[in-house]
Amino acid sequence: MSDIGFTVLGACFIFFMTCLGGALVFLFKKEVSQKIYSLFLGFASGLMVAASIWSLILPALEGASSWGNLSFMPVAVGIILGVGFLILLDLILPKILNRKNKRDFAFSKASKLFIAVTLHNIPEGLAVGLAYGSAFLSGGSSFYSALMLAIGIGVQNFPEGTALALPLKEELKSKKKAFFMTCLSGIVEPIMVVVGVILSTSIESLMPWFLSFSAGAMLYVVCEELLPDSQIASKNHIGTWGFIFGFVIMMIFDVALA
Repeated sequence: MSDIGFTVLGACFIFFMTCLGGALVFLFKKEVSQKIYSLFLGFASGLMVAASIWSLILPALEGASSWGNLSFMPVAVGIILGVGFLILLDLILPKILNRKNKRDFAFSKASKLFIAVTLHNIPEGLAVGLAYGSAFLSGGSSFYSALMLAIGIGVQNFPEGTALALPLKEELKSKKKAFFMTCLSGIVEPIMVVVGVILSTSIESLMPWFLSFSAGAMLYVVCEELLPDSQIASKNHIGTWGFIFGFVIMMIFDVALA
């Protein structure tokens, strides 16, 4: 396979796996019960916390190693900026839309989850793009390493797609719309692969900021929206078990496919 073919394959795979995970929403024929909903909210929370640690924060710290003992600085600032970004959206976006639509607008949990997952996908796509960009510069077996990175991220995207599609289905009351929005959250990844390849020689120094910003956005959504709602059916600790399973599964993917 040609070098360009490897790049196209990797970019398409990570997007396809997000859509494939979202397609599982069509298997739920009836309304999702509160217990199942709590389970998936907990599962999504666990996925996002694990992804924040292993896919975002740890690589950000590694990328900021040139800061020496202050390598925590861009990561800490990035996390705070990510949280602040969603808080600002909470405050500003409803007011803007209320003026335009002249009706009350609630910036919903599913909307925040969509934004957080989309933000999370941006640095993932950039990471794959940078890997391919480096492969174009060095050649040889580097393309296989870049493809393996894309496969690892793609495998992670499958449960993420499911965890996003189900809350969207409950809010939008439409499986098709939930599936479309899930795919839309993933389309940024192949786009950012192309951006990463083009900017592979200049953007790498900014990756710690991108990664930690996304981590902050994801952690905010988990703490503010997902975990509290996952405890609604808390008599059987369903939301808690969902969190643990989601965290462990994503940890295994991140470590085994690194």
